[in-house]
Amino acid sequence: MRRIINQIFCFFCLLLIAACKGETETDGKKVFNINLDQNVTSLDPAFARNQNAIWMINQIFNGLVQVDTALNTIPCIAKTWQMSGDGLTYTFNLRDDVYFQDDPLFKDGKGRKVVAEDFAYSFYRLIDPKVASSGGWIFSDKIKDANSFKALNDSTFQITLLKPFPAFMELLTAQYCSVVPKEVVEHYGKDFRNHPVGTGPFKFKYLKEDEILVLLKNENYWEKDGETRLPYLDAVKVTFISDKQSAFMNFIKKDLDFFNSVDGSYRDDIMTKSGKMTSKYRGKFQLIKGPYLCTEYVGILVDTTNALVKNSPLRFKKVRQAINYAIDKPKLIKYLRNSVGTPATAGFIPRGMPGFDSTRVKGYDYQPALAAKLLAEAGYPNGKGMPEVMLSTSTTYKDLIEFIQAELNTLGIKVKVDVTPNASLRDLMAKNEVNFFRGSWIADYPDGENFLSVFYAKNKVPFGPNYTGYFNKEFDKLFEQSYFENDAKKRYELYYKMDNMVMEHASIVPILYDQSVTMLQNNISGYPINALSLMILKRVKKK
Repeated sequence: MRRIINQIFCFFCLLLIAACKGETETDGKKVFNINLDQNVTSLDPAFARNQNAIWMINQIFNGLVQVDTALNTIPCIAKTWQMSGDGLTYTFNLRDDVYFQDDPLFKDGKGRKVVAEDFAYSFYRLIDPKVASSGGWIFSDKIKDANSFKALNDSTFQITLLKPFPAFMELLTAQYCSVVPKEVVEHYGKDFRNHPVGTGPFKFKYLKEDEILVLLKNENYWEKDGETRLPYLDAVKVTFISDKQSAFMNFIKKDLDFFNSVDGSYRDDIMTKSGKMTSKYRGKFQLIKGPYLCTEYVGILVDTTNALVKNSPLRFKKVRQAINYAIDKPKLIKYLRNSVGTPATAGFIPRGMPGFDSTRVKGYDYQPALAAKLLAEAGYPNGKGMPEVMLSTSTTYKDLIEFIQAELNTLGIKVKVDVTPNASLRDLMAKNEVNFFRGSWIADYPDGENFLSVFYAKNKVPFGPNYTGYFNKEFDKLFEQSYFENDAKKRYELYYKMDNMVMEHASIVPILYDQSVTMLQNNISGYPINALSLMILKRVKKK
């Protein structure tokens, strides 16, 4: 209790200090209160590698482009752009009214105008080995060197690629691609992570690791809603309570304005099995569900040159297809997840992705009779003669995997569940050293290429995410062809073909397309739900 009081006292001291400086006042100001269950690892865009960091970085920084709620790429600091006919050169025309947030390192402490050279510097940071950015993959295989980023003049920025990449504009919406001021970054060095200066709707004020983060309204923010300068909120206050049950109780007490995700420990208290709010809380707060670009799946290693596969019954396609048909996905989602998620009965590309079409990609629904028939055709009638298989998972997903174990046991497939620490399982997957495993794939950017890349031969481990060892020359040909197709609808046609190929081969068992669950107090409006689960606070209002 003393710690909480100290946090609150500290926060209001900060606001009072700010008021003395003419930045804000304590009376009548709108503060948006949220909790994150883990500390923000960095506020430097070059290290925007997890959701908490991405959420906060998105408040402080801007990039060339951004996404709307439908995940369309729309202007941000770049007001317009052109692409060359060969798909290699992108030229961006920048706004002339965007300024970095005020900081003592700027002349007279006033933020200076953003120019094209700032983007050249910011983007090179991602591939600079001295920085060692976790976002190096954004550009590392797409550009030649630092000269691929050019400031033609203060308001014109140009990028030249080595090869076409149709999803490039979507890729540039990632928070890694935010603009940063060179003089501030170089002054603080690695400590820029704790002294961020950007162009976004909120400016950094205070951070105490594992306790509190305070962002204040950027009074000079360039973006408007009609004639009104954004943002509407005066401050964002973030606490870091790791226990989700405790944090949820703070939300119920209205100490928090926002709460994200429904943990298993209190899921039944909030939601019925059909996914509705329980009568206990009905009307007390807003509960909003929406698509989240994440596919939960079970992967099967299929590279027959791998010793794990050579004698495994999972090397037979009909066994893998039988597994796909044997799982009652709607039942799993209803009883284990309170109907959060939708059954993954199309392809690997999830619902909510631009171009998703369940009528064009044929996956697997629950057909136990067909599963039994396929298993028999594979030489294992009712599982007879089939050796036990081991299915690896982490503790968090043990209940989900035990459900799948029971479904496969009913079919006659004997499954042993192996519970492995999350980091260890990821390491095994990244080396093709696990034969049958639970995984998930979350979109880095809103294009189906991001999901199909998991099956591209050149993305084999340990350098890429082809965890199932799926190698198909026809798939690779279509994948590479898609890079030269700038017409989105024609590119989606290629995606449908590739997704169908992956489904037919059945090296993957898609279980569900995830959904985000967002809870807001009734006095909050303007919070946009999007399938990237990206937090955007600039238009949020608090009554």
